[in-house]
Parts: sequence; C-alpha cells; structure tokens
Amino acid sequence: MKKFLLSLCVAGCALCATAQPEGGFGGVQKQAELKTSQVWKDVNYVGDGQAFHTCDIYLPEQPKEAYPVVIHIYGSAWFNNNGKGAADLGTIVKALLDAGYAVVCPNHRSSIDAKWPAQIHDIRAVVRFVRGEAQKYKFDTSFIATSGFSSGGHLASTTATTSGTVEATVGTCKVDLEGQLGNYTNESSRVNAACDWSGPIDLTMMDCGDHITMGENSPEDVLLDSKLSRDFDKYLSLSAVTYIDKNDPPVIIFHGEKDNVVPCCQGKKFYEELKAAGVKCEATFVPEGGHGIGMYSEENLQKMVNFLNGVRAAK
Repeated sequence: MKKFLLSLCVAGCALCATAQPEGGFGGVQKQAELKTSQVWKDVNYVGDGQAFHTCDIYLPEQPKEAYPVVIHIYGSAWFNNNGKGAADLGTIVKALLDAGYAVVCPNHRSSIDAKWPAQIHDIRAVVRFVRGEAQKYKFDTSFIATSGFSSGGHLASTTATTSGTVEATVGTCKVDLEGQLGNYTNESSRVNAACDWSGPIDLTMMDCGDHITMGENSPEDVLLDSKLSRDFDKYLSLSAVTYIDKNDPPVIIFHGEKDNVVPCCQGKKFYEELKAAGVKCEATFVPEGGHGIGMYSEENLQKMVNFLNGVRAAK
C-alpha cells in the first residue's frame, strides 16, 4: 500500500509540474493575496483537537453584519487530511471573497485515516458548525453552499444530493450520511447550492472516458477498502448521482473535456441526471480543459458567482 501511495503522489506531482493540456492531476493551484476583513486559521469544527478536523475561515474585505457562506473543499483523491491551505485560494476562494461570500476551507479525514462515509460526516459537521457558530463568525446561514475541486467536488456534490437525508440503503449497503460529530448535532446540515469542479460523481464508471491508470488500487478502492467487482453497492453509495432527486439544491458543474484524471463524462452524466430529475443546474464543459488546468478562467469564476447570486435571489 505504501508503495502504491508513493507512486500515486509522484505521478500526481509530475503531472502537475508538466501542466499537460490533455490533463494533469490538480491543475494549476494559483495562490494570491486575499482581500479580507477577518481570517481565522485552524479552527476545530468538531472540538476534538485533531488537525484533520480544522478549517480556515475568510471574511470579505467589505465589513458587513453577516455574509452568505461557501464551504470550499480541496482535491486530493481523498488522500490528504490537511490540504485547506492550498484549496484554490487564488482562484475560486478569491472570486468568492471578492463577490461578498464568507469562505470556509475545511480539512477532512483522508482515506488512510478512515473509510467512507467518514468524509461526508466531516463535511456535514462543517455545515452544522457554520450554523452553530454563525454569530461569532458573521455567517448568514440563510445561504450555505458547498464547492470543491476533484475529490472535493465529489464531497461538495454528494453533500448537495444527500442534503436532508440522514441515512440511505443502496442495494445491500446501508450508509449513515450524517454522523454525530461536533457540538452542533441538532443543527441542520442542509445546503442551498453546490459547485462541482471536476469531481467524480459516479464511482462505478470511472473508466467512462480517456483516463490515466492509477495502479492496482484506485483512490476509490482505497477509500472503500474494496473492489468494484465484489462490492458494487458500496461504490454506488459513494456516488453523488445515486441520491439525486427533485428536492436537491441547485448545482453548477465545471469540467474539462480533456480531463484524463476524472473523465469529463462524469460531469456530463451529473448534468444529465440532475436535469432529468428537475434540479436547477448549469454546466460548463471546457474543450481544452484538463484536471484543473485551463479551468479557472475569469469567465468561469464569474459564472460560478452569478449562479450562486441567482440562487440566493430566487430564495
């Protein structure tokens, strides 16, 4: 297992460094100085003293009594439990702050720390924390959205499609989608919208398009400690599309058509399934976009902001 993880990390770094237009793991995570009025680092949203249960909180430069909130989740193929400091700060987070949104960037348990559904429990705990600590951090809890890149996009999307669902039975697999983490278990973990940036959303069909080979064990194999051939229902339980229904919050999708890490057919299937269910959704498929590479144009970032603003206006 250690050899596999090392190989995956080396491959990911190499792809990112070469920035191939055909794909590349992680894309260009451009950093920049953020314009903020207040920042809190390493806030423990569970209260257990664990670094993987901390978050960074950013408030926009313009002071207000309260701000709508976006929880933005980093990508790592679920292998990183401390990636909040590189969570698309100079691109997605900056655009959200400049548009007047408070941004919460959480860590979450990796697939080595704990198996699925621990990761969705962590994000649900973040949503409840936002509600429970609204007064202290100036959160306007009438609007809470999730956003994420790659595996973060998966968690953001699954949080949306399971919004309001505490547990589910998927074939032979019963899955707890809520968990009992933190001090605010009586608060709601519902969200009002989601932004999916290059996320895997159907883990039963990760070979639906051109893709790199991850090795003997794929990231989802490690996350589930299983294999698709013997535990199909487990992989369905990990998939955002499994839970789609007409009551889901609005979702906006961004995916590169030359993404060879998470094939673009994932984003396209998500869009079609959401439309078929009657869920408000938008999608942008970038012809030359890879896995994060070529995705964060000013036009796309503005589409994200406009979509979230439109959802808020329609409430």
